[in-house]
Amino acid sequence: MAEVRLVVSGGSEDLAPLLRPASRLAATGDLSGLPAQDVVATARADYARLLARLYEMGYFGPVISIRLDGREASDISPFQTGGTIREAVISIDPGAPFRLGRADIAPLAPGTTLPEGFVPGAAAGTPVLRQAAEAGIAAWRSEGHAAATVADQRIVARHGESELDAQIMLDPGPVAQFGEVVPEGAVHMLPERIARIAGLPRGERFDPDTLDRVAGRLRDSGAFGSVGLVEGPIGPDGTLDITAELVEAPLRRLGFGAELSSTEGVMVSAYWLHRNLFGGAERLRFDAEISGLGGENGGFDAMASAQFARPATLTPDTTLELGATLEHLDEFSFQTDSLDLSAGLRHQFSPRLDGAIALEVSRIEIEDAFSERGITMLSLPTELTWDNRDNASDARGGQFVTATLTPFGMNEGGGGLRATFDTRAYLGFGETRSTRLALRLQGGTVEGGDIDDLPPDWLFFSGGAGTVRGQDYQSLGALQGGLATGGRSFVGSSLELRQDIVGNWGAVLFADIGYVTADALWSGSSDWHAGAGIGVRYMTGIGPVRVDLAAPVGGAASVSDLSLYIGIGQAF
Repeated sequence: MAEVRLVVSGGSEDLAPLLRPASRLAATGDLSGLPAQDVVATARADYARLLARLYEMGYFGPVISIRLDGREASDISPFQTGGTIREAVISIDPGAPFRLGRADIAPLAPGTTLPEGFVPGAAAGTPVLRQAAEAGIAAWRSEGHAAATVADQRIVARHGESELDAQIMLDPGPVAQFGEVVPEGAVHMLPERIARIAGLPRGERFDPDTLDRVAGRLRDSGAFGSVGLVEGPIGPDGTLDITAELVEAPLRRLGFGAELSSTEGVMVSAYWLHRNLFGGAERLRFDAEISGLGGENGGFDAMASAQFARPATLTPDTTLELGATLEHLDEFSFQTDSLDLSAGLRHQFSPRLDGAIALEVSRIEIEDAFSERGITMLSLPTELTWDNRDNASDARGGQFVTATLTPFGMNEGGGGLRATFDTRAYLGFGETRSTRLALRLQGGTVEGGDIDDLPPDWLFFSGGAGTVRGQDYQSLGALQGGLATGGRSFVGSSLELRQDIVGNWGAVLFADIGYVTADALWSGSSDWHAGAGIGVRYMTGIGPVRVDLAAPVGGAASVSDLSLYIGIGQAF
């Protein structure tokens, strides 16, 4: 075996593990069988790699020696050697660590925040110099100087004092105004629609945050698999055109999904999506879902829907949404067949906050404990959502809050208001947040409308995968007029302790509780139940595969002692 040894002297032996990854020769490990010219070429390139790493760590006077079979690698030509190398020794004397003597950067934009380590006396290193330059340029760009750059820099190492003097001169350049979006790479998209979706504010002062928003709009349209924005040169009139380098996503997509619960049965779903129907990123999506197959409560449920969305309607951040849904529900306490037609707008207020409002007309045929009847409803659902989770399918930090208010009127039974909320918070521990707490609080209430005319699925039930695991699906409702139905109010909470174990595997401990009342605003007769259990997670490219085993622990009795839930994605 021909080994590679890395030796650090000068009392800094603890640097060896930090320097080894910078050496490709050290990464090779065993030189046996490698041509000598390849070893020599790798060793000669290692001088620069090791030097750069030492500069990053604040060592500006190192001595580096790489000897191959006793000869310095820098003295060996890779074109004048043959055979194999038997031994490689990398010797490094890093010298004393340097500190900053002088730390100057100018001119600076008002309000510039430099890194804390860019001050005289702080530990020196190329990262802090780079961070200072980047902070200075970013501040000027925020003031509209799009072409701000480093004009000059003077870095002087004073070896006698082990100090590094750094002088960085910035050139802000002129203030720029946004010009046009110039799309490149689009095949099916119309250029005028690309510009409309991007929403670049022509004539306004350059702002990098605005540029980020432009890129976000193009990505959120769903029409592109890749979006890159390149700033052009500033023109004589101060305008700056932006080139949008685009790669269109496949026009069509087909998807499938499935979930299994021992009490709720099997759910299978499929969808077909067209991303760019008329050349303006219009999305047409058809969904179909069948659930309750083999479940213990009720029969099977079925749903088919068509959804059309057109981004950049009215404003670049507003999407027109049209929908039609046919649905059959066969639950333990009711059956419904419904047709819903809706038209509405969704607006993105910020990358984290969006809202929607729609006008919806529904025709519902109902069979429940009250009667067999048909109702026509007109409603105005409104929704507001805040989402700053770091990962929607497996959050390790952040919050999610959504609330809906739906005024409604019926051809019989008058009208009223239905309100719901769903809040989630995630807290990670440790550097990689391998241990996490996840908390969910959800609920809703219905005010107004005669109880024997309201759609049964507008009332609230608890139990099952979406509310209280371990309790049978929709097993907790309320008594309305002496009849078992859903309640007018519901609140539920879930707590999970999530732990990464090894590789892609993780485990979960969880507890859920649900509370349903007969009357609006959580008043009137009420009942509650709870469940708890354990789960296993396996991470995949599309999110974690979820397997949960739960049991009832309080409140209403459950038909089954244990419930099994299998799906994709975290429970919440």
